[in-house]
Amino acid sequence: MKLKFFLFALFSLIATAQAQNSGTVSGKIIEKSNNAPISYATVSVKENGKVVSGVNTDDNGDFTIKNLALKSYTIEIQYIGFKKYVGSLILSENRKTATVNVSLEEEATQLKGVNVVAERSTIEQKIDRKVINVGKDLTTAGASASDIMSNIPSVNVDQDGKLSLRGNDNVRVLIDGRPSNIDPAQLLKQIPSTSIKKIELITNPSAKYNPEGMSGIINIVLHKNANTGFNGSYSGGITFGETAKYNQSLDLNYKTGKVNFFGNGGQNFGTYYNKGRIQRLDQDVEQNLKISNENDNYLYKLGMDYLINDKNTLSFYTNQNKSTGNGNVITDIDYNNADPNIFNIYQNSTYKGPSKTGTYNLAYKHIFKKEGHTLDFEGNYSDTKSDQNASFDTKTTKPDNTSNSVVYSDQIGDQRKLSTINVDYVNPLNDKTTLEAGAEARITRTNNDYSTGNPLVAVDARISNYTYYTDIYSAYVTFGQKFKKFSYQLGTRFESYKVEANLNHGKDKFNDDYITLYPSAYLTYNLNEKNVLQFSYSRRVDRPSIEQTKPIREFSTPLVTSYGNPTLRPQFTNSVEVNYTKTLDKGSVTAGVFVRSINDQISRTLSPDPNDPSGYKQILSYTNYDHNSAYGFDVSLNYKLTKWWDIQPSIDFSSIKQQGVVFFYDPVKNQNVGEEHHVTTTAFNARMNSNFKPTKRLSFLLFGFYRGPVEDVQQNRHEMYKMDIGSRYTLLDNKMNISVRFNDVFKTMKYAFDGIYPYPQTGEFSWESRTVYLGLTYNFGGGKIKNLQRKQREDNTNKGGGGMF
Repeated sequence: MKLKFFLFALFSLIATAQAQNSGTVSGKIIEKSNNAPISYATVSVKENGKVVSGVNTDDNGDFTIKNLALKSYTIEIQYIGFKKYVGSLILSENRKTATVNVSLEEEATQLKGVNVVAERSTIEQKIDRKVINVGKDLTTAGASASDIMSNIPSVNVDQDGKLSLRGNDNVRVLIDGRPSNIDPAQLLKQIPSTSIKKIELITNPSAKYNPEGMSGIINIVLHKNANTGFNGSYSGGITFGETAKYNQSLDLNYKTGKVNFFGNGGQNFGTYYNKGRIQRLDQDVEQNLKISNENDNYLYKLGMDYLINDKNTLSFYTNQNKSTGNGNVITDIDYNNADPNIFNIYQNSTYKGPSKTGTYNLAYKHIFKKEGHTLDFEGNYSDTKSDQNASFDTKTTKPDNTSNSVVYSDQIGDQRKLSTINVDYVNPLNDKTTLEAGAEARITRTNNDYSTGNPLVAVDARISNYTYYTDIYSAYVTFGQKFKKFSYQLGTRFESYKVEANLNHGKDKFNDDYITLYPSAYLTYNLNEKNVLQFSYSRRVDRPSIEQTKPIREFSTPLVTSYGNPTLRPQFTNSVEVNYTKTLDKGSVTAGVFVRSINDQISRTLSPDPNDPSGYKQILSYTNYDHNSAYGFDVSLNYKLTKWWDIQPSIDFSSIKQQGVVFFYDPVKNQNVGEEHHVTTTAFNARMNSNFKPTKRLSFLLFGFYRGPVEDVQQNRHEMYKMDIGSRYTLLDNKMNISVRFNDVFKTMKYAFDGIYPYPQTGEFSWESRTVYLGLTYNFGGGKIKNLQRKQREDNTNKGGGGMF
């Protein structure tokens, strides 16, 4: 026993002596352009070219390396898209601790008074999101945010501009961390691609986020310009398709003293074309559609930041969005038979109407003495008004060529008001522990008026009114700690949700009221300085939208009419993810695996119209189904092969078990019969972005995309693929960029499908996928950068003031 005690004391003495004769190096890594901390930068300590020790910086850009022998070293700091830092480090008896604070410079040339944009896009995996830092290669993809989304790993955009993430369209879109009252498909077409700084894919959001969206959140972060003096940028472009489409935007900023004024305006307009064919196989019936949409959209923003003092900031802005749309749908249905009871149908439908959204935001921020200790208040109000006047001119023709015409019209008036008040509090209890808490109230009031009838008959009109009110009150708390190689964050969100749906002033009502919790958990483990492993869990909800619930037609053709279902229940999802990030000498690899459990899944239904005795007409609507499950993975690589060539390949796969009621014709019963149908839907996507830079000013890009076939409840979708090429030239001391892109070079993008429900059919739709885009951007102004610490609502981080949206 005495010997054991002696050995223990001896080893303890040796360990103590070694600790007393070891050194520590710590510091903070930030971006030189805006002083923002750089997370997951690689810090390596080397001796004679060999790595002795190393770590990755945390979310605040801080790092600490302990237990270093008292020697002379070389310290290297690397991060994708930034120039590598190399410095000397000396630890001795007289200097056992060293502090290394470094400002990394982006690889692009720094310009005074303008937004710095890297040549190539980079991908990084943070604790709760994948971040795509948008470079000039992505902005060459097209005029708007919608144009570049298909270039982003795990994101897809259909021909109507609707987004999906990891094969699911239940995704929430935020602009600078804030929700918008504008339809995302429309909004993304109005944001210039050159205004985007980065795109964040938050596939498993924590409890501090609002819980909507099964597949997560896409947050588009725009450039902020808070330079002293007057600064601005202009971008414009033209897209050549069947007809030309135009876009332009102007971003202005003026900072003097404690006040920062900012404003911008954007416009895009043009006519977009789509056409399709559907062939019924059990009978000789063919349906042809020609669709055109003429859109004219304007978006303005005005605001100011007032720096009361170093600890308090007051901000205000307003967004004003106006759009006018003229849609035309020509449907030609040919039954190709001599049955005198069946008519060929030709319908010319027009949809016209303006839409206007006004948003007003007031925010206050207080910074306490302790670093990172903040308190934020914010109020937001938006009011949307939209009208649609539709007319349907239908001509029916008998086999003997006698015809009959029917004309009717309808009007839809929508008004939606959204009020939000929230408070957020962040307190770093110590250098390893952070507490966050917040509360929010969200009140939505939607009113929908609908009238329809024959305009030639004064008394032939049917009027409906539908209101949809939601009240949401929530509060959240998260607690996180960081250790040497391990960090975690636990949180939960308490929410009270109430909905009231009312058709025709009480004739038909639906109410739902519940209280629930949305927990979340994040675990991160740094295997070493170049390998990071992450685990996360969250509970999410998809609440029915107004379009999914209102029992008023969304669209109508001679054979299909779409209605909502007021009795839809929310869909809840439990999601688990594992992500892995490996930092390479010339790039990085990110990979993720996810599993989801879904309750009360919201799905589409296609059923016979009970008011149509022929059985040809169908009703498209929504309903809830029982438990469901999904899983998938994604992998992306960002690698610089040479100084002039880099590649960004990515793949993603998702599988979901779907169920739904399908209808088919039963010849024995001589009627349409419905039955529940189950199918496992899988989706595979692959992308390859390749950038070449033969000279300092000239660069070329090559982009390839492939989407595999998909089996759905109603139909089987065929594979899709395309190739784009582009080029960009920089001039005027990097202040101007001219870019050109040839999209879908071989015109291979088509939406083709086949199915057996509600009857055997095949079809194909095509749109203006082959286009040529020509764009120009110009930055002007100058001044010393001095960012204001303005709150970014949804991710609880600080960003510079000003900017779009």
